[in-house]
Amino acid sequence: MQGYIPLIYQGAIITISLAIASLMLAIVLGIFCAIGKLSRFKVISLLCQAYTSFIRGVPDLVLMLLIFYGLQLLLNSITDFFSIGFIEINPLVAGIITLGFIYGAYFTETFRGAYLAVPKTTLEAAFALGLSKGQVFRYVMFPLMMRFALPGITNNWLVVLKATALVSLLGLSDLVRATKIVGEATYSPLLLALIAGAFYLFFTSISNIVLWWLEKHYSIGITKVKL
Repeated sequence: MQGYIPLIYQGAIITISLAIASLMLAIVLGIFCAIGKLSRFKVISLLCQAYTSFIRGVPDLVLMLLIFYGLQLLLNSITDFFSIGFIEINPLVAGIITLGFIYGAYFTETFRGAYLAVPKTTLEAAFALGLSKGQVFRYVMFPLMMRFALPGITNNWLVVLKATALVSLLGLSDLVRATKIVGEATYSPLLLALIAGAFYLFFTSISNIVLWWLEKHYSIGITKVKL
């Protein structure tokens, strides 16, 4: 393994950076599409519905290939139209856009469900107490939405983190690709697969601790009933 540790470490950094950036993009898309699906404008609602239905109906790997090659073809068409030299999409940027676009559909349903789960009577009571719209959102709406959304956010984040392994097919030198290269060079593919799995397990374990703390934070004052 001497000489290969920096390559594996760099791959791990790229993987976690890709996952976090994709999560941010997916959350932004999820919020906007959730608002769109709840909109009274039918065109916006139907567009958001079509987006989530298409994403959830096609396998992630197929979507990754479609989006990645589709982006490159679109960029090639633009450069040809303006007579600009060939521009190749950065694999990291392509991975972020691809994962963010795919999992934005899942976050859409998470945020939409969280919004619908907030009791309207609770909001009416907050307004009756004289709170402004901003105060109602900050002190009532947002904490309740987070309480309902956190299980879905946790699940989506873990899926996004593990889905970064598929982006190695797009040419990104992530953890999976780095361990594959080292495994082939050292004739130890099983050992390197175990190392990759250990990194992912470490990332998910840290994530579970942080998300568990958030769940405890947004569940203050709630008594859980044991069945």
